[in-house]
Amino acid sequence: MTDLHPRPRSVLVVGGGAAGNAVTILLRRAGIAVELIEARPDWNATTGSGITLQGNALRVLRELGVWEHVERAGFSFGSVGVTAPDGTVLFASDDIRTGGEDLPATVGMQRPRLQRILIDAVRASGATVRLGTTAHSFTQDADSVTVRFHDGTEGRYDLVIGADGLRSATRTAIGIADRPEPTGMAIWRVAVPRPAGVTRTDLAYGGPAYIAGYCPTGENTIYAYVVEDNRDRASIPPDSYADEMRRLTAGYGGQWPDITRNITDSSKINYTWFDRHLVEGPWHRGRVVLIGDAAHCCPPTLAQGTAMSLEDASVLAELLTTRADGDGSLDDLLTEFRARRLPRVRTVVEASVQLGQWLLDGVRDADVPGLMERTMTALKERP
Repeated sequence: MTDLHPRPRSVLVVGGGAAGNAVTILLRRAGIAVELIEARPDWNATTGSGITLQGNALRVLRELGVWEHVERAGFSFGSVGVTAPDGTVLFASDDIRTGGEDLPATVGMQRPRLQRILIDAVRASGATVRLGTTAHSFTQDADSVTVRFHDGTEGRYDLVIGADGLRSATRTAIGIADRPEPTGMAIWRVAVPRPAGVTRTDLAYGGPAYIAGYCPTGENTIYAYVVEDNRDRASIPPDSYADEMRRLTAGYGGQWPDITRNITDSSKINYTWFDRHLVEGPWHRGRVVLIGDAAHCCPPTLAQGTAMSLEDASVLAELLTTRADGDGSLDDLLTEFRARRLPRVRTVVEASVQLGQWLLDGVRDADVPGLMERTMTALKERP
C-alpha cells in the first residue's frame, strides 16, 4: 500500500464558514491546490447578527492577513460588565488578552462583515470556489479520495477537510456516529443600533431570562441576545420572533429600553438552541478529516466557538505545510492534529456547558468568575 504522505498536493475543503475559509487561505499560501465547496449560494455572507471575537481568535485572523480589516470593521474593547436586571452595574472587570498584549482583548463585529472579509481573502488566495455545491460520496484508496458531487461531477484529491458545521454531512458520510446534543437552553439574537452608552459587553443574570446581554459590533451597531430554556421551535411562528424577544427584554433596565424599542423586524432575529458536541474518537477516516463545528461545538457562554474553529484551521495547516514527504504518514499527522487540539477544545466545551448548567440548576454560589478566569488564562497559551 502506498504510504499516506503528510503534505498533500490537492485538497478539497467542504464548507465555507470560518474554519473552511481559514484553512483554505493558509493552505493556498503554501502553494497547495485547494478547492472549496459551499452549500449556500450566498456563501453565508448575508446571515447572522453579531459575533464576539476574543484575542485567540484575533491571533489567527492576524495570521490570515485580515486583522487590519477586522479591526476597522469591528469594535474593540477590553472589559466586561455584569449588571442587575434593572441595569445597575454590579461590577466590571478587564478581559484576559488571550491573543497576547499586542491585540485587543475582544472585538465585536457584525457576523456578515467577518464572513465577507474572509471571502475576499479566499478569493484573493486563488482557491477554486464552487457555491451551491455539496459532496454526495467519498471513495478512498491508498493514494486519494474520489469525491462525487450532487451535480454529478467528480474530483480526486489527496485530502478532504470536512468543515461543514454542526450538522456535518461529511461526518456522517465517513461513519463517525457522534452527534450534537441540546443542553436545554436557547438564545435569541438580533442586530440593532448601538446606544451611545454601550462600549463593551454587559451581561445581566436573572430576570425574565437566564442571561440578557449585548456586544458592540461597530460605531453604530450592537447585537443583543437573551438566553432562556429551549422551546419547541415549531411552536414559535417566525413572524412572532420580534414580539417574543421584546417580551423577554422588556423586563430589563439600563440600556435595554433603547434596545427593545428597536427589536421590530422578526426576519432579522435568530433563534437557536444551545448544543454541545465533541467527537471523542478519531477526527479522521483515512484521507478525510473534520475540523471546526463538525468535530466540536459549545454553547456561546464563553464566546469561543469561532475561536476554536479558527485555531483548528491554523494548527492543521501548520502540520500539513511544515512536514516534508517521508516525515511520517498522513494518518500520523491527522492523529497528531486531534491529539494537539482535543485537550484545549475539551476544556472550552466543558466550561461552556458548565456555565449554562449552573444557570439551569439554579446554583447561586457557583464559581463563575473562577471558571471563566481559569479557562481564558489557559487559552493565552498558543494552540
